[in-house]
Amino acid sequence: MAETEAFRPRRAMVLAAGIGKRMRPLTATTPKPLIEVAGRSLIDYGLDRLAEAGVREAVVNVHYLADLVEVHVRREAKMDIIISDERGGLLETGGGINKVLPLLGEEPFYVLNSDSFWIEGVRPNFEILREGWRGDRMDGLLLLAPTVPSVGYEGKGDFLLDTRGCLSRRPTKSIAPFAYAGAAILHPRLFEGAPDGAFSLNVLFNRAIEAKRLYGVRMEGIWLHVGTPEAVIEADRAFAQSAA
Repeated sequence: MAETEAFRPRRAMVLAAGIGKRMRPLTATTPKPLIEVAGRSLIDYGLDRLAEAGVREAVVNVHYLADLVEVHVRREAKMDIIISDERGGLLETGGGINKVLPLLGEEPFYVLNSDSFWIEGVRPNFEILREGWRGDRMDGLLLLAPTVPSVGYEGKGDFLLDTRGCLSRRPTKSIAPFAYAGAAILHPRLFEGAPDGAFSLNVLFNRAIEAKRLYGVRMEGIWLHVGTPEAVIEADRAFAQSAA
């Protein structure tokens, strides 16, 4: 299918294999994707938004408390689910996608961290990603959260964004205005020459930055960085306030 402004990804990769060490003790018996905010599991919010964006099939990788995640997504998802089993060993973000690349096809696909959570703005953020995608010049398009208004985020930011939307890394010992919000559109060619086994997506992001083929779009709404038990409480509060 030709990539035009009307292009709409039909497949997605949902990264759900992480252990969630910083979320202990909540993750002692519950995998991080199934931690609840405002009465629903984190992964449910993401799967619903992917379905609303037109995704018909998602690959979900599992490792920690894998049976719980697998049963949950098969029951709750409004799309076809393929489980990528990493019970034998974590492949990290890059290796997890690279393993199942044949299942994702030859067209660009959505990627979502299963614990990525935000309160939508005027436009759904997956639509913002889709509308911003330009396959002729991009290998990846990342959803970016402004760090200042984000809830629960205490980092220094990840990226700088130029006037064309092209990304560069935060310089050492400095602060960047944007953090990766855990959602993206990636083209399979990003993985050409990727290493075998476990590796981080950042390896491929850095390579794409050097080639000036990694872009970003600013999200609408409020990003909720749910990385600790305390952040779950903050996210609950922010969600309740937005619904009031």
